[in-house]
Amino acid sequence: MTEVPSPQLRISDQERESALHALGEHMSAGRIDIDEFGERSARITAAKTRGELGELFTDLPVPHPVFGAGATAAPEPAAPPPMPVPQPAASGEVAARQPEWSAGQRAVAALVPLVWIAAIALIATGTAGWPVIFAPIALTAVGRALWGKGFEHHDHHHHDRHRERREEFRAMRDEHRRQRRLDR
Repeated sequence: MTEVPSPQLRISDQERESALHALGEHMSAGRIDIDEFGERSARITAAKTRGELGELFTDLPVPHPVFGAGATAAPEPAAPPPMPVPQPAASGEVAARQPEWSAGQRAVAALVPLVWIAAIALIATGTAGWPVIFAPIALTAVGRALWGKGFEHHDHHHHDRHRERREEFRAMRDEHRRQRRLDR
């Protein structure tokens, strides 16, 4: 990972959004799973400094969060891969599709997966009875109330876009493998 400039500086909402976007790219590429995405996005939401954000990307290739005036720009491109890879949408296009989230919305979005995991763990270990499942259900309902109907549409669109990109990548990978077999 490249060195984080001024790791003690506090981060802006734009820098936090840049980190969340980069993390989403890593999840769609299959580098991290949904549980790790939930854990890291919660840490991004709670982060206060550039150094805290940078620590979350030390084991991941680019894209990384963009700091400073360029925080709204798209992440710096990686070296060209040996085979074509679907490129992410331009940052302006992503910003047009994604609504601005308030601090409360970001907090609930980060807490929902963690509360679900905690509730399931408490039930599985016998520490708490089955009624504890109402806590994540209630928090999810609060999250739905914060986002409204637009969230449901955005959520489906977001997952559809990632599914399409994964399918494109798999098709290109299969074609690349087929071509390598023919070359042998």
